Amino acid sequence: MKPLKETVYRQLFTIAVIIIIIIAIFLGILLPKMLLPVYEKSIYQYLEQPLEFIDNEILEGNVENEVAYLYVTENATVVTSENLKQIITLEAEQILTHIKDNYGKFKYHGITYYYNTVYTKYVKKIALTNDFYIKNMKQGILYNIFPVLFIVLFLIAGILIAWARRLVLKIEHLKDKIDNLDNEDYIDHYHYADDELKVLSDAIDQMKKTLKEQEDYKNMMYQNISHDFKTPLTVIKSYMEAAEDQMIDQEEAYRVMKEQVDKLETKVHSLLYLNKLNYIKDLKVHPDKEVDIKPILNSSLQKFKYHRPDIEWKVEIYDKNTTYRGSLDMWEAIIDNLLNNFIRYAKSTIRITIKNNRIIFYNDGPNIDPNVLNDIFTPYKKGINGQFGLGLSIVKKTIALFGYEITVKNERKGVNFMIK
Repeated sequence: MKPLKETVYRQLFTIAVIIIIIIAIFLGILLPKMLLPVYEKSIYQYLEQPLEFIDNEILEGNVENEVAYLYVTENATVVTSENLKQIITLEAEQILTHIKDNYGKFKYHGITYYYNTVYTKYVKKIALTNDFYIKNMKQGILYNIFPVLFIVLFLIAGILIAWARRLVLKIEHLKDKIDNLDNEDYIDHYHYADDELKVLSDAIDQMKKTLKEQEDYKNMMYQNISHDFKTPLTVIKSYMEAAEDQMIDQEEAYRVMKEQVDKLETKVHSLLYLNKLNYIKDLKVHPDKEVDIKPILNSSLQKFKYHRPDIEWKVEIYDKNTTYRGSLDMWEAIIDNLLNNFIRYAKSTIRITIKNNRIIFYNDGPNIDPNVLNDIFTPYKKGINGQFGLGLSIVKKTIALFGYEITVKNERKGVNFMIK
């Protein structure tokens, strides 16, 4: 589990480094450029305010400020503040050549200078400063932002580490659950929050339950198949030994053995047919055609009437169109398996009705136990009266191949199977 934890932490560390680099680029390069118009607007306002109060007499005094002033009289005489040389090394006349608008900026020896002017009736007043003011503003903002930023980054890093630790712990528990899918004694006591990992945990629990049910069903199916095949073989062997010991007539032994071989052959064919249906379903190679089931019904009824001549067989067809998706041999297997089931339980009546694109098979036998209804189409699972087999499973799987479904319902008297 250690490589997983290292991978998660490494990913988080990489993300944190990328975030820090992005923030550093933003604060160090992009943010100053974005804020530059704001700084310049502020400095123009800063330069404009004192100009209303500046006059020749003030300039003759010593102005101790980062702003220099120029006072241009009507006859082009220029008076400057004493700190002009501290701001810029240009002569006053040269400075005037760079001043073309009411306010603006110009560069000299790599330094940006900002100016603002006020015009009166007789004089022109100019305030001038370099970019040190803006640099100080930038530094002030950055010095205030970076400490807060680093504190926030440390808090975020702590939260990420705590979250990563919890995430890795959950993943470790999930891996343990997967490793113990076949361990019935394993119990997961970890409490998952209501998030996607809890959904995954519940899915693993459901998968474990499903695998357990499939394993139990597989074992039961093997046991039932073995029993279903062993019974006729045991009967055949018993009659063979009895005939050899002349304890029974050979013709009688032959008759019984033939019956058991026929039963065994039927079971083998059913098992092979069920496997064929699974193959067709997986590869989706079932024939896409239609067949009229009316003659198939009549043919099957003729076969089964001889098995139960004591019951009344009814066929009621209300639909003009009796064509359904499927093939002749598949519908023959569906009808034969249903009728083979019906003749074992029907008391006096078997009725087949085709109406509103539905086929209803009814017999007046006993109702099916509600506990059995849900599993009645499951192969080799105990059904009615403890019987088990493949017939109804073959019916359901064959019907499903063509987009139909079959349902079973207990009536007040009897049972009906409806294909729709």
